[in-house]
Amino acid sequence: MAKIEMKNAIAELDGDEMTRVLWGVIKEKLLLPFVNLKTEYYDLSLKNRDDSDDKVTYEAAAAIKKLGVGVKCATITSNAARMKEYNLKQLTPSPNGIIRSELDGTVFRTPIFVKNIKCSVTSWKNPIVLGRHAYGDVYKNCEIKTQCAGKAELVFTGTDGKEIRKTIMEMKGPGVIQGIHNLDKSIESFARCCFTYALDQKISVWFGTKDTISKTYDGDFKEIFQRIYDTEYKAKFEAAGIEYFYTLIDDAVARIMKSEGGMLWACKNYDGDVMSDMVASACGSLAMMTSVLVSPDGKYEYEASHGTVQKHFYRYQAGEKTSTNPVALIFAWTGALVKRAELDNTPELVAFAKKLEKATLDTIESGIMTGDLARLAEPKPEKVVNSWEFIDAIAAKL
Repeated sequence: MAKIEMKNAIAELDGDEMTRVLWGVIKEKLLLPFVNLKTEYYDLSLKNRDDSDDKVTYEAAAAIKKLGVGVKCATITSNAARMKEYNLKQLTPSPNGIIRSELDGTVFRTPIFVKNIKCSVTSWKNPIVLGRHAYGDVYKNCEIKTQCAGKAELVFTGTDGKEIRKTIMEMKGPGVIQGIHNLDKSIESFARCCFTYALDQKISVWFGTKDTISKTYDGDFKEIFQRIYDTEYKAKFEAAGIEYFYTLIDDAVARIMKSEGGMLWACKNYDGDVMSDMVASACGSLAMMTSVLVSPDGKYEYEASHGTVQKHFYRYQAGEKTSTNPVALIFAWTGALVKRAELDNTPELVAFAKKLEKATLDTIESGIMTGDLARLAEPKPEKVVNSWEFIDAIAAKL
């Protein structure tokens, strides 16, 4: 059989642990037999990032900007335990945080529904699209661990030489201090990405911050969203029959839990990190969610929204073939292939990616699935399989 040709390459960002293992299996069994895959490969494994002082991460981000499309495996964000485990030189920032910052992008995550996995939030009838701001906050913070009493201050020195200085706390003893920031330009890009994506999908936008407590930081988000909506999108939303709704983040959470879904829920960076996992888990599994980072100038990076599945990897190293769900990794590839095909006008590549997605969901709906879904499926599955058997079953349907 002749393979489907790609006109241009995708930036391929390999990752860590169990997801790295399955990344290779997916390529071997589901992609390479059918597609003449063109990629620019970047190894974002933790040790390689450490060895290159994160140069490879910035190179990967530049490749996404250049090529317009990237696909990323899950990666480890280093901490003290990982530093010891991998004998790292230093603690490095989240690679996702670096890439999001470089692209100034917004992450949109959507649950993948299958008929035999019932959502645990019974009121949700339609997928909730989670729009996560992908810049700043705790992901680009500055932290200090203090060892004695003292005064913690927040200082800003403008380019005009003027200084703004505020006391954070007169600390009576040892503690911790954290500084976070955001940029109006990035918040404006976040707002426009959300409103534009909502118009494309014809769904309303909900947004929540805690501006009653964080009157300046969160208040800036609220003001910018409202200004851009009023001046650029209000008439378009009204014509499309959709709305923009703002409320406090705690009220948004309460309302979401009782809603029917079907909206784009815009969240600040940390809120989106937490709430996307909540939405995914309620809909079945963290491995049953698509995730795409979109920049204001139309660059796309598709990824799995979950981590590297550390515990399964240790079992794999001990010789076990684990029942790890690879669906989000498969959909990262199909999303990237569809976007590449749309940009290059290669409809046969779009058709292949859609068939791969259908084969994946049909496999689950036929009763063949990994252990995470088997616990939730109704009726109970005919067969609980390991990852390799699951991918083989998808390949057979494909």
